[in-house]
Amino acid sequence: MPEQEDGELVKQVLAGNDAAYAVLVDRYRSRVFSTASRYARNAAELEDLAQDIFIRLWKGLKTYRADAPFEHWLMTVTVRTCYDFLRKHRKRREREVLVDEIPSVSMSGDGMFSGDAAEERQRRQREAWEVVQNLMTKLNEKEQLVITLMELEEKSVKEVAGLTGWSESNVKVRAYRARNKMRDIFKKQGGE
Repeated sequence: MPEQEDGELVKQVLAGNDAAYAVLVDRYRSRVFSTASRYARNAAELEDLAQDIFIRLWKGLKTYRADAPFEHWLMTVTVRTCYDFLRKHRKRREREVLVDEIPSVSMSGDGMFSGDAAEERQRRQREAWEVVQNLMTKLNEKEQLVITLMELEEKSVKEVAGLTGWSESNVKVRAYRARNKMRDIFKKQGGE
C-alpha cells in the first residue's frame, strides 16, 4: 500500500477496511508506546495501556474531524487514556514498590566515565529516579499528568493544554502547584 494520508486511511477504516487501521497503528505505534511508557511501571502495564489506547482509538475514530492533524487527535486520545489509567490504578500503584530498572546511563565513546565513577553516577541516577517516582505517587492523577507532560516529556504549556483540554492558565496553575507539592513532600521526607 503506497504512503497514504492519515485522513484517507481514517475514511477507509470507517468504510470497513481493517488493513487501513493496521497501517495507522504501525505508523504511530512508537509514538504511542513512547508516551505510554511514561505512565506504565513495567512492560506488562505498558502493553495493557497501549492496547487500551489502540482500542479507544479504534472505537473513537468516528469522532475524528479532519480539521486538525490526525496525529494531534491521536495524541490527545493517548494522553487522556493515560490519565484514565493513572486514575484507575492509583490505589494499587501507591501500595506497590517500584522494582523495574530505570533507564540506563549512557556512556560517552571516549570512556569519560569508567569503573567506580560510572558506578557512582549510576547509583546517584538510580537514587534520583527512585525519589522522583516516589514523589510522583504522592501526587493526584492530574498533577502526575501535568508533571509528566511538562517535565518528563518537555511539552509546552500550549501543547499540554491541547492534549488535556485544559486552558493554558489552568495548565500553568496545575504545574506550579504540583511542583510545590513535590518540593514540600521532598522536604518533609528529609530532602534538602
